[in-house]
Amino acid sequence: RECNAIIHVLRCFDNDNIVHVDGNVNPIRDKETIDIELQLKDLETVEKRLEKTNRAAKTGNKEAQVEKALLDRIRETLLAGKSARTVVPQNQDEEEMLESFQLITTKPVLYVCNVDEASAVNGNKYVDQVRELVKDENAEVIVLSVGAEADITELESYEERQMFLQDMGLSEPGSAVLIRAAYKLLKLQTYFTAGVKEVRAWTINIGDTAPKAAGVIHTDFEKGFIRAEVIAFEDFSNYGSEAKVKEAGKLRVEGKEYIVKDGDVMHFRFNV
Repeated sequence: RECNAIIHVLRCFDNDNIVHVDGNVNPIRDKETIDIELQLKDLETVEKRLEKTNRAAKTGNKEAQVEKALLDRIRETLLAGKSARTVVPQNQDEEEMLESFQLITTKPVLYVCNVDEASAVNGNKYVDQVRELVKDENAEVIVLSVGAEADITELESYEERQMFLQDMGLSEPGSAVLIRAAYKLLKLQTYFTAGVKEVRAWTINIGDTAPKAAGVIHTDFEKGFIRAEVIAFEDFSNYGSEAKVKEAGKLRVEGKEYIVKDGDVMHFRFNV
């Protein structure tokens, strides 16, 4: 219930040596099984909350009446076999209430289709079925060959891993695709700090300002923020060093209102 998102892995491959608990491969059924379990749990939560809210609403409490109306809509949705994420809040108050309920089926979902090695590039009939089923869910579907990923991790050298990927027709490991998809789902991004001793990557929310991003390193950085020296990742990659970036006039000085971009290389000035 405390999680921010759900990654739902679905079996999308045939293999007689790996027995499916339900006897045959059917990702649509598997998805619906989990959906029903989560919906029933949310229904239990909603009905418990309605018991309290109904009493308050009867006394004329306006906030309770608004909450009751929203809970009633969610309950009807769940009883219809749909997830709570399909309930669209009508205003800011409802949006905040819906979030406070912490319902499992309001969490954003990423569907991972676990396929055989031969289907790692283009998917297969099972993947097509999943994509068709979730097309209205506003959810991303990615294809991943978990068996192949396990084999890749056992290879010692980078060259061996790249050769393995090329033989499969892939340009990168599926784990990289999964990480990017998860970041997108959670609305996260990365910026870098580069010093003499180390280079570090820091995870922040998309839309965070420079002081907010600095606060991820240490709260003093945010409190005493003065300015940020910023190099776009593309510029750093093109010029190859901080010195050459400065020579080209590509280093920028940004203030408190600057919205950090994905991949920014930053150096913070602060005083506490």
